[in-house]
Amino acid sequence: MIEEKAKKIKLLILDVDGVLTDGRIIYDNFGDEIKCFNVHDGFGMTLLHRAGIKSVIITAKKTRIVERRARDMHVIKVYSDYRKLKVYEKVVKKFKVKDEEVCFIGDDLIDLPVLKRAGLSVAPPEAVEEVKFFCHYITKKSGGKGAVRELVEIILKSQGLWYNVTAEYK
Repeated sequence: MIEEKAKKIKLLILDVDGVLTDGRIIYDNFGDEIKCFNVHDGFGMTLLHRAGIKSVIITAKKTRIVERRARDMHVIKVYSDYRKLKVYEKVVKKFKVKDEEVCFIGDDLIDLPVLKRAGLSVAPPEAVEEVKFFCHYITKKSGGKGAVRELVEIILKSQGLWYNVTAEYK
């Protein structure tokens, strides 16, 4: 079932905290926020970009760190708004995709409205139970520790794109 849904995906939407990170927020002595990102997730996003599948981030909290990481991962745009469904509707319209062509990965209650709409709803195993209940797939890898890469591989392999985007490494 997951592969059938993944075949249709044209747009990947990511949450940040708990998905691209392990959910911890660290502050240094100057009050600056520090986030840890996984290199495998980042390279997975690069492969997704090479395959021509677009991606955006919808996060409740705007930070320069997320903007920087998004650029590194070839994410087209970062939207910062706690009203994620409102942003989702704007993004779907902007990219001219249908709900069934969208994959969203999130982990907390704030993500539920979008998870309920997306054609492929995914969460890492640490997500709250209410979120996992509405998801089509729970990753084996944890948030911030390869969950996004796992999802990207499922999408690319389901669409028959994996070999092409990884051929230079074999």
